[in-house]
Amino acid sequence: MRKMFILLDFIKKINHGELYSLSAPILILVILFMLILPLPSFLLDFLFSFNIVISIIILVVAMFTTEVLDFSSFPTILLFSTLLRLSLNIASTRIILLKGHTGSFSAGHVIESFGCFLIGGNFFIGLVIFVILVIINFFVITKGSGRIAEVGARFILDAMPGKQMAIDADLNTGFISKKEAKIRRMNVYKEADFYGSMDGASKFIRGDAIAGIIIMLVNIIGGLIVGIFQHNMLFVQAVKIYSILTVGDGLVAQIPSLIISIASGVILTRVGSEKISIGKQIINQVFNNPQVIFFSGIIFSIFGVIPGMPNFIFLFFSGSLFLLSWYLCNQQYISKNFSAQSSSQKNKKLHLSWNDIQFERLIVLQLNSRFFQPSYKNMYNDLLHKLHVLRKNIAKNFGFLISEIDCIHDCKLEDGQYKIFIKGVEIESGYVFFDKILAVNTGKKVINIPGIKVKEPVFDLPAFWVDIASKDLIIKKKLLVVEPNSVIVTHLNKIIRYNLHDFFGFQETQQFLDRVSQNFPKLVDYVVPKIISITVLQKILQNLLYDRISIKDIRTIFETLIKHSDTIKNDVNKSTSIIRISLRKFITQKFFCKSNTVCAIGLSAKIENILLKIISSKNSKLEPLFTEKLIKKTKLSIIFQKKNNLPTVLLVHPKIRVFLAKLFITSIPELTVLSFLEISEDRKIKIVYTIGKDTF
Repeated sequence: MRKMFILLDFIKKINHGELYSLSAPILILVILFMLILPLPSFLLDFLFSFNIVISIIILVVAMFTTEVLDFSSFPTILLFSTLLRLSLNIASTRIILLKGHTGSFSAGHVIESFGCFLIGGNFFIGLVIFVILVIINFFVITKGSGRIAEVGARFILDAMPGKQMAIDADLNTGFISKKEAKIRRMNVYKEADFYGSMDGASKFIRGDAIAGIIIMLVNIIGGLIVGIFQHNMLFVQAVKIYSILTVGDGLVAQIPSLIISIASGVILTRVGSEKISIGKQIINQVFNNPQVIFFSGIIFSIFGVIPGMPNFIFLFFSGSLFLLSWYLCNQQYISKNFSAQSSSQKNKKLHLSWNDIQFERLIVLQLNSRFFQPSYKNMYNDLLHKLHVLRKNIAKNFGFLISEIDCIHDCKLEDGQYKIFIKGVEIESGYVFFDKILAVNTGKKVINIPGIKVKEPVFDLPAFWVDIASKDLIIKKKLLVVEPNSVIVTHLNKIIRYNLHDFFGFQETQQFLDRVSQNFPKLVDYVVPKIISITVLQKILQNLLYDRISIKDIRTIFETLIKHSDTIKNDVNKSTSIIRISLRKFITQKFFCKSNTVCAIGLSAKIENILLKIISSKNSKLEPLFTEKLIKKTKLSIIFQKKNNLPTVLLVHPKIRVFLAKLFITSIPELTVLSFLEISEDRKIKIVYTIGKDTF
């Protein structure tokens, strides 16, 4: 009794893991008992049923396995299942030979059912079915699986060095950690071991099929001998009983063997790295294309209308294929639209990435929604064409290509309103009337015509929005006729020209140099970065563009930098001044056209001396009152120049040009400040308005 309690206490101390580890030894002991000890018929029924259940479970597991290594114990299971079937064959053979003379029920109800019910008690039918199963198992499934395992093991071993090198490369580049690399190496070894084991384990199934044939011959021949000579049975009676028992025993053992062989084939023939079961993979690849199903239905329907064919069943299946094709097509359409909407909404709500960040565009033209209506499609296309021409003209006049002008829709804008943005900052806005034209009064005479009175946005001239039908009347009155799109483009052109330096960034500088190097490679190689850096070159070119001076004459610009390389030393202002002097002929022609006399604004000697003293001193700052008076007087000079149709150019001493240009950059943007050295020698200079000549 005490020993019993000790045994129970020992069993309680064993945990579940230790019990699982004992399952394999216990199974081996059971197999050995079946080989040695005779089993009663009811226990034989239980074990045969257990064998069938285990084979079905193995097949289902193989079908739902997503990766080969998920079922790495399959070779061992194959060995155990084969041993279990062989031991059952031996146990059943023993009981058939010992008790077969008592009747077909002597070996249990499972063997009797397979021998009587499934084949109707007909020996020849059972024999044919058994032979067919053996052929399918031995020559088709087992042989194919064995060949696949053999070739797979060979290829896995050949690919191992390459896989190891790939893992080492990923580890060295930092794509994976040491832990992950170790796991991947173990998987490579496990995969090689698995295919090698399957190559050997497939021989078990082949041997099992051969053993089944031999056991069947032993059962039928041995049973007849035992029945006739030991139990004095009639030949017909012995043949009837032992044939049923033999066929039943062969079928009940061969069917689980066939199921295990199918599971082996499923495991070995699996291709692809998708994390899905083989059943889902087959459905997705075979029944996921409605066109394939539809054409299959057409072919089957052709067979269905051939006389002599089973027309009804063929047409039934062709109709089923058409319905399935329509269903799949409809499901794909719904799934595509719904998944696109749901995924986009879900991503917007739940996921953020760097792709969600929208950077500010350089030039943006915001338009009212009316521009994008179908009735104004031609007008919108004409606007896009005019914007393209504008960029082309800017490139032609100034020597570099500005970025794309983005036209975007803003439903918050009023009807006909547009806004111009540069680097995300609103610069100016305006209004146009879609079904009208703008009549601009370019003369000095005041003219009143029926229409909406406005100010022209570029030159600030009086203008009227009038009906298109009044176009001939406007032309007769010698007014300038401007279409709505032209108003927008002209307004945008003015803003772009005043902000050219903002559009010439580092990226544009690099693109500009790439283009120049195609024509003047030696110049580029010598100037950048030997004489100046690319950032200094960018600032120099930006200074030129600020005064709307073209940078097309890049040869003169680079040769000037080379000529004065000893004095400039990355000094932006000094380099700009020297280049401007080299470009004096172009500058003179740009601002004064072909006039022989340069009519410009000048400074009085008193103001010029004050500014020179301020610049030469350490504290180069103007007093607020002096600055205010200077700006006020300069604005008066601008008005005078415009009244007399003269250029708004201020000529000053070279040393104070940069200082005054910075001073007037915001207060008087339309004023251009030039030095006397920037005027061509063949022109006469005439100061028509002197700032500070009277009182200051």
